[in-house]
Amino acid sequence: MTLEDIIAQKKALRRIMRERKKEITPADKQAEADRVFATIETMEAFQQAQNILLYYSLPDELPTHSILDRWHRIKHVFLPRVKGDDLDIVAYTGVLDDNNAFHIGEPVGPVVDFIPELIIVPAVALDCACHRMGRGRGYYDRLLNASKSYKIGVALECQLVTQVPCEPHDQKLDAVVTASQVSYSS
Repeated sequence: MTLEDIIAQKKALRRIMRERKKEITPADKQAEADRVFATIETMEAFQQAQNILLYYSLPDELPTHSILDRWHRIKHVFLPRVKGDDLDIVAYTGVLDDNNAFHIGEPVGPVVDFIPELIIVPAVALDCACHRMGRGRGYYDRLLNASKSYKIGVALECQLVTQVPCEPHDQKLDAVVTASQVSYSS
């Protein structure tokens, strides 16, 4: 399979995922998020981590607002902030700013100079072999490539597919968690 074929497959899969996610109500998204994060909270990687990189969810992503509220005063929780082609890591204090190119809530404060030991990553699509497809800009792939952190991909049930098309730069995760299952990298 050529690189052009993989790129075309990703484009088609992103379109399919957009349509699937439109069919899910906010209440159903939150119910799935509650199950996903309840599972993650029982995982050894979460229990041992003192520093966790989460994400502030967009409306079409698995919601993270509840877990952020629940844990940011107990553990050191960080959020990514887009800077050029990369992600900076900033401590989450409950204050967000959406005055940026993507108009998404990003943390306010200084950049930290380390990568947390646990990274919980959003996805457009995931598979049980722990492959992840993002939105296509490569922000998380660059961050994950630079890290030795334990990486957990999370998504709605409808975003779990048989096989995610992968390019050489795509980073594999250590685990994938949806509302109904957990998969670990072999």
